[in-house]
Amino acid sequence: MRIAYGVMGYGRGHAMRTATVLPHLMEQHDVRVFASADAYKVLAPQFPTTEIPLFRYHYGASGRYSLRKTVARNLKPIADLLFQMDGMQALMNEFARFRPDVVISDSEAWTLRAAEAMGIPTISFDHVGVIAHCEPHFPWELRTAGLRDAMGYRYLMGQPDRILISSFYPATPKDARTRVIGPLMRDEVLGVVPTQSEHLLAYFNKGKHLFRPRVEEALRKCDRPVIVYGTDRRGQDDNLLFKAPANAEFVRDLASAKAVVGTSGNQLAGEAIHFGKPMLALPEDAFEQRLNAYMVERMGVGMRRSLARLHVRDIEDFLAMSPFMRNNMDEHRRNGRAEAQQWLDTYLAELAGHRTRSVITPAVNGWMAQTA
Repeated sequence: MRIAYGVMGYGRGHAMRTATVLPHLMEQHDVRVFASADAYKVLAPQFPTTEIPLFRYHYGASGRYSLRKTVARNLKPIADLLFQMDGMQALMNEFARFRPDVVISDSEAWTLRAAEAMGIPTISFDHVGVIAHCEPHFPWELRTAGLRDAMGYRYLMGQPDRILISSFYPATPKDARTRVIGPLMRDEVLGVVPTQSEHLLAYFNKGKHLFRPRVEEALRKCDRPVIVYGTDRRGQDDNLLFKAPANAEFVRDLASAKAVVGTSGNQLAGEAIHFGKPMLALPEDAFEQRLNAYMVERMGVGMRRSLARLHVRDIEDFLAMSPFMRNNMDEHRRNGRAEAQQWLDTYLAELAGHRTRSVITPAVNGWMAQTA
């Protein structure tokens, strides 16, 4: 089969999950990746990858997420996505040339919508689907935001034919087309034996905006070495060591850390639990991150605190509780990699030959030309 694999490029977690299953898929199928931003940078050196558009988050002067700026500066890509303008037409032309039998998407809206317009079967494989395709599991303080984001996700992503959700916490699917599996452990993670040093590992997705002065002050005062990933700074500065993104080195630093401090992405949480590292979750201003932080605390494998109000006492309290959190790790340690491969194989077999349009040709003058 020919598979088009769309990967959302905000942060590196989507790319890490995709890179874990691509070698398996490429053993049996012709796979081409369509990725944006961070995901494109991670995947393009390893796999055949085409760059596509991205909704970009924008931040205010304080470093906090700005809904007004995000909407205003994404008007063109939103219109492009919803009304099949230049970017969508270019992607549909690529699909017409490649002729995929199935499209798989990791939180990537352009590829799902292009597939829907062209009658190509779709598989959604991500973590965010847990809010839209599983029974609501939100705390009361997040319930309104959760229902709102679930509706928005379904609107943007449409209705995939099959849904696979990778999550560090368990959830109950709403229907038979959905399966929930554990987080995917990549080769770099499985090849390292955890140890315990005295350093903290700090990771901040989009650290330019999220590594705020208050966060830096708290980490400087915590009286222990801290290795920081996700910012554009480099080198030693007092007790802080700033490093560039590097998969193998990051994994080694995580596996040997005393604990983790950082934004609450699904992949990072899953890998921290795998290595038995308590997590001080500092969620971004996004519902998925706030829900992840809540689940980290509820599972007893970490604590949640505010990025905007972090104080060194929060870190001290977290470290004082970390021995108790380590006792809870075995109960929640999961690796969904084998299940992911199994379910993707099953879904691909089920969807083989289900294209609703038999012949698709490239666009003429920017518009799709289709023949039955």
